[in-house]
Amino acid sequence: MARPWNFSAGPSVLPETVLQQAAAEMLDWQGSGMSVMEMSHRGRQFVQICDEAEADLRELMNIPADYAVMFMQGGGLGENAIVPMNLIGRRGAPMADFVVTGHWSTRSHKEAGRYGDVHIAASSALPTEIDGSARNAFTYVQAVSSWQVRPEASYLHLCSNETIGGVEFTEWPDLAELGAPDVSLVVDASSHFLSRPLDVTRCGLLFAGAQKNAGPAGVTVVIARRDLLGKSLPICPSAFDYANVAAEHSRYNTPPTFSIYVAGLVYKWLKAQGGVAAIEAANKAKADLLYGYLDASGFYRNPVDPAVRSRMNVPFVLADESLNDAFLKGAEAAGLLALKGHKSVGGMRASIYNAMPLAGVQALVDYMQEFERRHG
Repeated sequence: MARPWNFSAGPSVLPETVLQQAAAEMLDWQGSGMSVMEMSHRGRQFVQICDEAEADLRELMNIPADYAVMFMQGGGLGENAIVPMNLIGRRGAPMADFVVTGHWSTRSHKEAGRYGDVHIAASSALPTEIDGSARNAFTYVQAVSSWQVRPEASYLHLCSNETIGGVEFTEWPDLAELGAPDVSLVVDASSHFLSRPLDVTRCGLLFAGAQKNAGPAGVTVVIARRDLLGKSLPICPSAFDYANVAAEHSRYNTPPTFSIYVAGLVYKWLKAQGGVAAIEAANKAKADLLYGYLDASGFYRNPVDPAVRSRMNVPFVLADESLNDAFLKGAEAAGLLALKGHKSVGGMRASIYNAMPLAGVQALVDYMQEFERRHG
């Protein structure tokens, strides 16, 4: 039976070869007689799995030695609390600035307010006009030159790909140019992690929930410059203190072992595809196909400023929203799953992560064309 095309925003589609290998090794990992789910996190078998996953990730992203790589629990949402507990007080008075471009950066800003003085350096929460075109809230990014970053803040947080709104940063700011050279950049890269080259040395800390491009739900990748570690607030739990986790190579407490194992398989799959540069080319082709059709159609519309359109998460609306239910019902019958947009914005959303092949996007476009022919 052919598998359907899964456009879920997360947990999302995984490479079939990864699922097949995990299934084949479920009862016996490489002759150990144990499932990975049964292994001690301090036993030599899992230590090998965890260390290989870190080494492969370092290779894929060119992560230098002065950055720690940590596989943590709590998810991307959990990091909204773990990051400020570790970093907000690193320069004395607990202060952090935020660029608010959608649902997730809004939640990050709100959560960090529990731990210190937070300030919005830039926001797209209000409608605006760009190049003569009206833009709704959270469909654009303010020009970096207009950002107001406090020089005394501990860090500036941004979400480099807003999963719900489909807004993606193509470049990260140089904080020295904004008059804040001592402020560290913190990036939530959850929904485009490993989809394109990201220079981790441009930021102090980057985190990503694995369940988009980097593995299954249950593990969050944190990449942090080592000199930022060891400055946590007194209220930070020891298991979430980056200094502890880094010192014990992600095994300070029992980590999400099976999720780390599957994430490691994903990294090996990515290497076999030719690495991040190769997967970026494939992702660009998929995004160009879908956006090209949307832009040529009067029946569907993508609301995001073209300069910051996400390659991973493509929201779109039908000109006649009374057809939404029929569209989704027909899509599911055609084997196109999880296309309903987030409840906060409505419409549709196609998440076309690394493991979604071009054939899946073509199948979606073919269905959209046929639906438009019948209802347009």
